[in-house]
Amino acid sequence: MATDPRANEQPFPGDQQQPAPGLTSKMTPAPDHGEDSYVGKGLLTDRVALITGGDSGIGRAVAIAYAREGADVALSYLPVEQSDAEDTARWIQRAGRRALLLPGDIQDEAHCHAMVERTVAEFGRLDILVNNAAHQTTNEDLADVTAAQVETAFRTNVFAMITLTQAAVPHMRPGSAIVNSTSVQAKTATKSMLVYAATKGAIASLTIGLSNLLVEKGIRVNCVAPGPIWTPIQPIAKNPEQIEQLGKTVPLGRAGQPAELAPAYVLLASDAGSYMSGALIPVTGGVPMF
Repeated sequence: MATDPRANEQPFPGDQQQPAPGLTSKMTPAPDHGEDSYVGKGLLTDRVALITGGDSGIGRAVAIAYAREGADVALSYLPVEQSDAEDTARWIQRAGRRALLLPGDIQDEAHCHAMVERTVAEFGRLDILVNNAAHQTTNEDLADVTAAQVETAFRTNVFAMITLTQAAVPHMRPGSAIVNSTSVQAKTATKSMLVYAATKGAIASLTIGLSNLLVEKGIRVNCVAPGPIWTPIQPIAKNPEQIEQLGKTVPLGRAGQPAELAPAYVLLASDAGSYMSGALIPVTGGVPMF
């Protein structure tokens, strides 16, 4: 029997703010990454994926799904997120696949190149790049926006995506895939997320440009646009009232769980999405992106 998409609503206690980058272990309720629900179908058998922000949130859900679809997975994350990354690695290993932990800051170009080289050295290939890591900053007023915030957001969300793609493509064969994480903010651009929305709009456009550029190599490039999803970025960026109201204004009336994003990332990485490139898949709780 089909599940009512409105039925997964649950309360989020407001008083659980965290400093960036945030940890899954401190969130109430615990996010659902598909640990007990995702069932693989062999769609990514013996492929190799590198996922930025793979320690938690959407990245963890994608890592678990990819492993259960048969892929080995390299995880990129900040060193302070080590405990979350180790938890994700254990789920990958329970699926019978290999995990590679790659702590470091993707704002560092040298680190981006080193991650790709280590992934290829460890696993012998690279078939899928998931550019998922993101820095989110909020503002009450235009005067609150600083040059440092803008630079950090673009270096993490956009510049690193370009650098990682440059490093990965020489190792990719026809049939490989790049999946980028944009956001519903690329279109809705909430006034308190001015800088974050700008980076996500850039990612949406960058995805189209890369798809046009890399089609001659047989590499597909697509992106997923999440709406309000219960990940560590929420208790970092939102006040107690905003956390308690998370997802209430979208048509489905609730926030999404990371596990609800994973199938879109599997589709775009696998041969099931072989005729898709330059696409943006909204997973937004019903918020339109056209």
